[in-house]
Amino acid sequence: MDLYKRGLQNLKNVSPNTEGKPLTNGIPSALAEHFISFLYGEVYESINLSPKNRELVLVAGLIALGDNTTELSVHINGALNSGWTALEMQEVMLQMSVYSGLPSSVNGMNALKEVLDQRKQRGITDVTSPPLASKQKTEKSRLEVGSNQLEKLQVIEAKALQDAYKDVSPNFAKHVIEYAFGEILSRPTLDYQTREMITIAALTAMDATNQLKFHIQGALNLGILSREIADIIILVGAYSGFPSMANATNVLKEVHDE
Repeated sequence: MDLYKRGLQNLKNVSPNTEGKPLTNGIPSALAEHFISFLYGEVYESINLSPKNRELVLVAGLIALGDNTTELSVHINGALNSGWTALEMQEVMLQMSVYSGLPSSVNGMNALKEVLDQRKQRGITDVTSPPLASKQKTEKSRLEVGSNQLEKLQVIEAKALQDAYKDVSPNFAKHVIEYAFGEILSRPTLDYQTREMITIAALTAMDATNQLKFHIQGALNLGILSREIADIIILVGAYSGFPSMANATNVLKEVHDE
């Protein structure tokens, strides 16, 4: 079986309701063949990420790229089909507000809503609301929670981050610690390893190499394997382009060498 046929089969496995038709609609057949052969045939079969994690990081990468086309819907569907819940998908969209901004997060939520509506029409019910639970009071401030979460990555202490920007923009470090780490990355719906995989996908897509180095270091400290990070970079780079893929791979190499 050639790459194109294998790619079509892999695409059908990701999102059975798609079967490649929307992706090739209106696209010259030769271009569609190259796209499906390379991404779904060659790249999909060269990486060792689980199908579940593969779909998750692609959702994050596409949101970070500002994608609101059929591709994002295909991979949201793929993520749900591979075992991620609608609640976990909501967390991905929410986390993107930290890295690619609130508009991209809103676009992701709208795409998720559209996919869930389509699935409901096909008789698939996805749970979208968390079970009711009693509220627990906590004495910890967002700054304390965020500082603890940041330091779990074992890359920089919260105080060092605040000191680095205190003379330029003290509110910057405060927002990073309180919102990014205290409000979002500390939420329990996704574990920290999963959140770092999402972050690496987004930063690869955005070609944000300085921040990528920080999070690759943190991901390795959390137990994510170097080869898994390399696979995320290749997979997302197939969408964001070879320059961003090369830049992210160079960052991984730099961290590895250090």
